[in-house]
Amino acid sequence: MNRLLWLLPTAALLLFDRILKMWAATSLTVGRPIPLLGDAVRLTRVHNTGGAFGLFPGNPAAFIAISSLIAAGVLALLLSRWARGIWLKAGLAVLLAGAVGNLIDRATLGYVIDFFEIRGFPVFNVADACVTVGAVLIIIHALFGGGSYRSRRQADHP
Repeated sequence: MNRLLWLLPTAALLLFDRILKMWAATSLTVGRPIPLLGDAVRLTRVHNTGGAFGLFPGNPAAFIAISSLIAAGVLALLLSRWARGIWLKAGLAVLLAGAVGNLIDRATLGYVIDFFEIRGFPVFNVADACVTVGAVLIIIHALFGGGSYRSRRQADHP
């Protein structure tokens, strides 16, 4: 598959994230949960000024800079010849959607809109889920597919 075609799933996931965040921003009240499955699954809009899981709140400029560097690096890897294997390419494409989705929020709002709440987990959004799923796909590639592209000289042999 042409490298640029891997941007299609990125664009689709990014669009889905943006649509749901716009819906949450106009339909949900900050801090007021709406039960979906009792208290186990709820829609609760929060404004996350920190990093993943709300860690290190504040300092939006640092998060914008870090998110920009990560997004640029992931995009460069996705479009490079180095990225081989469907698991790696899919992981990078999904991860890129998540990084850009939250970057847009940080740059335009100064915070990230989160709204999915599952008991036992921090409140999250589609972009957060993309980052997690993308990372899992990259790990799957590293564990089960990464070595198939190395030469025998590069392989781990005693």
